[in-house]
Amino acid sequence: MVFPLSDENPARITPYVTYGLIVLNVLIFGYELTLPPDRLMDFFQTWAVVPAQLTNSLQSSSGAREWFTLLSAQFLHAGFFHVAGNMLYLWIFGNNVEEQLGRVRFILFYLLCGVLASLTQWYFDMGSEIPSLGASGAIAGVMGAYVFRFPQVRILTIVPLGFFLTTIRIPAIWYLGIWFIQQALYGVASLNAPANIGMSGGGIAYWAHAGGFVFGAALGPLFGLFDQARSPRNPYSDRF
Repeated sequence: MVFPLSDENPARITPYVTYGLIVLNVLIFGYELTLPPDRLMDFFQTWAVVPAQLTNSLQSSSGAREWFTLLSAQFLHAGFFHVAGNMLYLWIFGNNVEEQLGRVRFILFYLLCGVLASLTQWYFDMGSEIPSLGASGAIAGVMGAYVFRFPQVRILTIVPLGFFLTTIRIPAIWYLGIWFIQQALYGVASLNAPANIGMSGGGIAYWAHAGGFVFGAALGPLFGLFDQARSPRNPYSDRF
C-alpha cells in the first residue's frame, strides 16, 4: 500500500481552516478515547450516520437530528490509524485548496463535500445499521478539487518494495486518479460482496470516498477554484 508524505506545492498562506479542522478532529478523537466501549458505541450511534436511521427519518417529522449527523459524523473516527491517515491527507492537500477558495468558501466546500459523500454511501446502502463516520468523504472532496486544479504537482509517496520502503514522486493526476479508481472499484465490488468489503461489513465506506471525490471535482470550480490568483500579501482580499 502506498501513501503520501508531502506535495511539492507550497502555499503562500497560513491555512488556518485546515489546521483548525485537524485540531478539532484530534480533540474529538481524544474525547472518544475517554469513553468506555459501551458509551463509545452509544456516542457513535447518536452522532455518526446510521443509514437505516436516516432512511427511517424520511418518514418522520422528528428526524432533524439524523440529518445533522451528516455534519457531526465528519468529525468522528474509529481508531488511531483512521484519524491519523485522514489528517495526513488533509494536511497535504487542504492548504492549497484553502488558498484557492479562501477560508469561508473552503469550510463550506469541505462540509458540503462531506455531506454529499455520506449521502452517496447512504444511497447504496440505505438499510445498514452500521454507523458511518470519519472525515474521509470531505477530504476526498478536497482531493478531487486538488487534482482538478494541480494535476501535475508531484506527490512524495512511500512505496513498499518487499521488506523495504522507498519514496518516489508521482504527479497528482496519477496518484489521486489511481486512488479514485480504487475506491470506485471497491464500491462496485461491495454491491456483490457485502461480507468483507464496504460499510456493510463494517469496513471502509468506499462509495463515500468516490462520491466525495467526484463532488469535490465538480463543485471546486463553482466555489472559485480557478479564480485569478490573489496577491501573496493579502490572499483573501477578494474573498468573503
